[in-house]
Amino acid sequence: MKRSEVRQEETWDLSHIFADRQEWEKEFSRTRMSLKEVNDYRGKLANPEMALRVFRMADELGRSVERIYVYATMLMHTDGADASAVALAQRATTLSAEMSAAFSFVEPELTSLTDEQLDYMIAHPSFADYDYTLERIKKNKPHVLGEKEEYVLARMGEVTGSFRDIFEKIDSVDLPHPMVRAGEERVPLTHGTYSRLLQNPDRTVRKKAFQAYYALYEQRINTIAACYSASVRKDNIYAALRGYDSALAASISGDDVPAGVYDKLIAQVEDALPSLHEYVDYRRLVLGDLHMYDMYVPLVEGADLGTDFDHAFSIVLDALAPLGEEYRAGLEMMRRERRIDVPENEGKRGGAYSWGAYGSGPYVLLNYAGTTHDIFTIAHELGHAMHSYYSDNALCYNKAGYSIFVAEVASTTNEVLLLKHLIKTTTDKRVRKYLLSYYLDMFRTTLFRQTMFAEFELYAHRAEQRGEALTVDSMSKAYLKLNKKYYGKGVVHDRQIRYEWARIPHFYNAFYVYKYATGLTAAVTLADSLLSDDPHAVTRYFDKFLKAGGKKSPYEILRDAGVDLMTDRPYQVAMMEFRNTLSEFTSLSI
Repeated sequence: MKRSEVRQEETWDLSHIFADRQEWEKEFSRTRMSLKEVNDYRGKLANPEMALRVFRMADELGRSVERIYVYATMLMHTDGADASAVALAQRATTLSAEMSAAFSFVEPELTSLTDEQLDYMIAHPSFADYDYTLERIKKNKPHVLGEKEEYVLARMGEVTGSFRDIFEKIDSVDLPHPMVRAGEERVPLTHGTYSRLLQNPDRTVRKKAFQAYYALYEQRINTIAACYSASVRKDNIYAALRGYDSALAASISGDDVPAGVYDKLIAQVEDALPSLHEYVDYRRLVLGDLHMYDMYVPLVEGADLGTDFDHAFSIVLDALAPLGEEYRAGLEMMRRERRIDVPENEGKRGGAYSWGAYGSGPYVLLNYAGTTHDIFTIAHELGHAMHSYYSDNALCYNKAGYSIFVAEVASTTNEVLLLKHLIKTTTDKRVRKYLLSYYLDMFRTTLFRQTMFAEFELYAHRAEQRGEALTVDSMSKAYLKLNKKYYGKGVVHDRQIRYEWARIPHFYNAFYVYKYATGLTAAVTLADSLLSDDPHAVTRYFDKFLKAGGKKSPYEILRDAGVDLMTDRPYQVAMMEFRNTLSEFTSLSI
């Protein structure tokens, strides 16, 4: 379907950001001219009045650039064939880079101030909108190098940042797409088709896809190992240069999360591995001799809940009723004001996301096709949208944006609430079992598997820091050992699985994947609270989390909302949920 054929009510209305492209052009020109004034403040930030002016100017211009960039990019995302929209997006990207360059002196200059000077600003009421930013600058001072050293590291980043690019070229461009037979059909083996082939009911198809897919990586394994080893070495060198004990400490510091959260997650998940082994054993009971390529095939078929968008949206509204009428009104506003772009069309960006500009409200992009997964995507993306909506309305521009550490919590909480609603309300035993299976796989892939990845990253960085060579053999041996620990004896650990580390792109953004696991843990804990008898649960969720944005550290925000990731409780709540779901799933006959 062409973009012009999509019903208007199923497209988003970007006039909430700019009335039209002419208004966009005016704002673009005004903002570009204003950026020239920023340099007048260079070298003057020791004066609190000047520093305050720069902060306020950064807010004003940042809001303008954000609106310009979001509007242009969202136009392009709905129709990539629209050459004029592509041109706007390119100009917006350039303007964003100019903005970054114009203000690049600010943080180094503030970092050069004494603690006393920073403390004065932090405590002064005029800087109330910027106190957390200044606190972060003060906290990171010991890890900031001299001007020349920072310049060298910034320039070197153009080289050292290329390891991920090299892997992406290997992974996305250089890998061929051999054909795999699935029944009467021959399917090209891509990243997208691979995941679907592993869900094929025919084991022969799954096995062939698995073997062919890993053969692609095995043929390039030495190159990938050299690439990842260099990336790990880069992480450790940069951490040491900045005075951190380890690359993990450097990464955790960037998240503004206590270092113990990483260790706590791994320890708690390891304690719960017998429950995962029980789940694996049940899959083996159903499927017979269980291999790693059998882990994604659905255990319950013929229970798809797919429906049209209007009905799906109403299901989501009902599922999120525990969040109250105010939240429901916000969701209905998203539809009424045409803030959701619904169907797939030619030239439209794939996948789904929530985005928007401060002061203009959130938007959601979908490629709705009517599947069960699509219903969950609606709930997920609306979770992001409402999180942004409440944070933006509650806080100033500088504090409204929330950390990536908590970015998936509200969205996943919505998914959990939707799952629980569907499980509670269905009268069809097959559908119920399908939903329970869906929930179990959410835990397996997000909590258990991502924690296993986190353990592998920790092994790789510690081994390199000790001076051990990260070779194909050493990394593959370590990964296979972890795979056996996590999945247990109930599955055949096929030879190829030892190379799985070689196909994970997130490893090139060190210590990122653990956030998926902590995010699900937090979401399950929050959903449990929202569905409890606690009369303060909803108010606490709104005031302490949805409206908290980035006004303090993400760890503190979650702790204030009732999820302290330095304690055992949230992990125990999540694992109890997994065990209870597994118990019901295995006892339910259809």
